[in-house]
Amino acid sequence: MRTVTLRRVVITGMGAITPIGLDVNSFWESLKAGKSGAGPITRFDTTAFKTKFACELKGLDIETYIEKKEARKMDMFTQYAMIAATQAIENSGVNLETVDRSRFGVIWASGNGGMQTFEDQIVEFAQMNFVPKFNPFFIPRLISDIAAGQIAIKYGLMGINYCTVSACASSNSALVDAFNYIRLGKANMIVAGGSESPVTRAGIAGFNALKALSTRNEDPEHASRPFDKDRDGFVMGEGAGAIILEDYDHAIARGATIYGEMVGGAMSCDAYHLTATHPEGAGAQLGMKEALDDAGLSLTDVDYINAHATSTPLGDVSELKAIQTLFGDHAKKLNISATKSMTGHLLGAAGAIEAIACIMAVRDNIVPPTINTTELGEDIPQGLNLTLGKAQERTVNVALSNTFGFGGHNAIAAFAKFKG
Repeated sequence: MRTVTLRRVVITGMGAITPIGLDVNSFWESLKAGKSGAGPITRFDTTAFKTKFACELKGLDIETYIEKKEARKMDMFTQYAMIAATQAIENSGVNLETVDRSRFGVIWASGNGGMQTFEDQIVEFAQMNFVPKFNPFFIPRLISDIAAGQIAIKYGLMGINYCTVSACASSNSALVDAFNYIRLGKANMIVAGGSESPVTRAGIAGFNALKALSTRNEDPEHASRPFDKDRDGFVMGEGAGAIILEDYDHAIARGATIYGEMVGGAMSCDAYHLTATHPEGAGAQLGMKEALDDAGLSLTDVDYINAHATSTPLGDVSELKAIQTLFGDHAKKLNISATKSMTGHLLGAAGAIEAIACIMAVRDNIVPPTINTTELGEDIPQGLNLTLGKAQERTVNVALSNTFGFGGHNAIAAFAKFKG
C-alpha cells in the first residue's frame, strides 16, 4: 500500500477586486476602516425594482488588464477573474519561465457564471422574434468553467483545471480542493478563488423574488446589517478574489514571500432545505469541526471566525447557534465578524475575498469589524464578540472562513500564522 506524506500548503500571492478596493491593500484598508461599498445601482434603470442598490465595483478600468478585443469575448465574471488572478500571480513573484507549469493549476469558482451574457442574449433573442441568431461567443462567455480556462490559457498553466459550483460556498470549495491537491503532491501551485457579476436585472429581480435582498433603498450604506434587529436581507455584491496556494518546499526553494498557511478545510451539507440554513446550524457545526480536525487543531486554537452572516433573519441566527454550540465556553473568547456588512454578498466569490480577509487578519493581528449593527436582534445569541463598529487588535494565530450556499452546501477554510 502506498503511503502519502501530506505536504504543507502556504499562501504566496493574493489578488482582489471588490466594491471597497480594487487590490488587496486597498480592500484591507477599507475593511479595517469599516467602509461600506453600497450605493444606488448604476448599471441599469431600477425604477421597477424592489431593491435599487448594490455593492458595485467602482472605477475599474478593464482595459488596464485585458485588451479590448479579448474583453469582448468574456462575460464580466471572467474579466474579474482574469484581473484578480493577474494580481495574485504578479504578487507571488513567480517566474513562469522557470517553474513547472504542468504542475501549476487553476481551480476557479463561480456560483452563476455569465449572468449578464445570458440575460442580454435572451432579451435580444426575444426582440428578434425568436430568430436564433446567437453570438458565437454566447456559450464561451456563459459557462462557469470558462474563467479557469482563460486564466490557464493566458499563463500557460497546464496543471489541474476546473470550476467548483456550490452556490455561495463555491470559492471556499475551490480553496479546499486546491489545498487537498497540493498537500497530496498533485500540484506545486494552484490559483484558487472565485468571481461573480450578479448585479443584473435578472440577478436583482431573482433574489428579490426570494425575498433575500434588503429593500432599505433610502439608506443603502447601512442596509447590510448582520445580527441587527432590523436586518432585512443581504446586499448584492460583485468582484473577485484570487489566492496562490503553494507547496511549502516549492515556495521556500524559489524564495517566495509567505503570507500565511492554509491548514485545513472541510465541506458538508445541511441536507435540510432548498434555500434556508438548518435552524440549529447542524451542517455548519459539522463543517467547522471537520475543518479543525483536518488541521489537527482544537476548538480553543481558533481566534477569529469570518462569519458567512449575510444579514438575513434566519441565516445569521443559525450560524451563531452553530458557533455557540460547537465552541462552548470558548465561543465568548473568539472574535467573530461579518465583512459582508461592508462588501455586500459576492455569492460564489464571497469565500475568496473573505479568505483574504482571514489571511490578512492572521498576518497583521487585526480583526476587521462588523459595521451597521446598532442593536442586536432578540433572537441573536448573547455574550459573543461580534467585533461591532470598529476593528479590534488581538493576536490571531488561527482564523476560520465560513461559507454556506443554497442547497445546504457548506465549505470552511482554516488559515494559520506562518511560523516557518
